Amino acid sequence: MRVLVVSDTHAPRRWKGLPEALLPALASTDVILHAGDVCEPSVLDALAAHAPVHVVAGNNDGPDVVAWGAPERFEVVWEGVRLAMVHDAGAKTGRGRRMRRWFPDADVVVFGHSHIPMDLVEDGVHLFNPGSVTDPRRERIGSYGWLELANGAVTRHEIVRVR
Repeated sequence: MRVLVVSDTHAPRRWKGLPEALLPALASTDVILHAGDVCEPSVLDALAAHAPVHVVAGNNDGPDVVAWGAPERFEVVWEGVRLAMVHDAGAKTGRGRRMRRWFPDADVVVFGHSHIPMDLVEDGVHLFNPGSVTDPRRERIGSYGWLELANGAVTRHEIVRVR
């Protein structure tokens, strides 16, 4: 299963439509995770035209994004891998322990908020932040992420940098 991971698209300020850099990824994904700060439900509609979308509400998301289907936290098991998602995973210090407390059974926790891509294991939990494809802030270029799942394992995890 191929999972496209995005976050912090910040429409309409930063997202003016589907970024061209995402088009190849959208053509080959099975499902999309959006880790919040969507800001406009039209972003989710555009993504959902390509694959099923699961989203969590970010600190910049209003009732319209929540009504689209964005809870504060999301948990699912796909291909035997336990995934969890939240927008703001909190301060860097203690993040792995905190995610283990919030999601005790998760193999992978997807999050956003910082706009800084991250792909590491801390305190026994795989932490994955795709950064932002549209609003890289302190990063030189935007990014999104891939997770590939099969037989109870993450077989591929990658941060993809885009211009």
